[in-house]
Amino acid sequence: MTAPTHRTASLRRATSESTVELELDLDGTGQSHIDTTVPFFDHLLTAFAKHSLTDLTVRASGDTDIDAHHTVEDVSIVLGQAIREALGDKAGISRYGDALVPLDEALAQAVVDISGRPYLVHSGEPAGFEYHLIGGHFTGSLVRHTFEALVFNAGLTVHVTVLGGRDPHHIAEAEYKAFARAFRQAKALDPLVVGVPSTKGAL
Repeated sequence: MTAPTHRTASLRRATSESTVELELDLDGTGQSHIDTTVPFFDHLLTAFAKHSLTDLTVRASGDTDIDAHHTVEDVSIVLGQAIREALGDKAGISRYGDALVPLDEALAQAVVDISGRPYLVHSGEPAGFEYHLIGGHFTGSLVRHTFEALVFNAGLTVHVTVLGGRDPHHIAEAEYKAFARAFRQAKALDPLVVGVPSTKGAL
């Protein structure tokens, strides 16, 4: 029997603001090697890889002496592009995923549709979350921004809802873990699915 082909992508993006090199395998085991020079973002991407069972390698550098924003945004863009490339024609996938994930007092839900249509609905973060510095270098506002960049470039429809939480670290990590678990379900190959799971015949 022929071993199944892994869905992989390897991309590089270089601008005057950052350089990103990224490799992923959607059919991995959750192994990761992450170095974006933004420690808390490394933490979130490591959680994404582990809980989505995506092998992920990221090497990035940028003008973090100005702000973490450019590097974090560009990594998210490349991650989305790599996901889109690795998914290919999307034949045989489950397409939909839904996850509810707690992290101590925080609770987040994510719903993913590998639709080919980028759309993000993001709600529930507590007032002031966007201004909080997590790890001293990562503002809460970047959580939503990373989802925006990733979703747009991957062609995903994603709803992320924070249902509860107090600690900004826990809230952000719960959001990423919920997204990871929902994406894991959506990207999974379903032996009962023949072709592309859409009445239109394309995603």
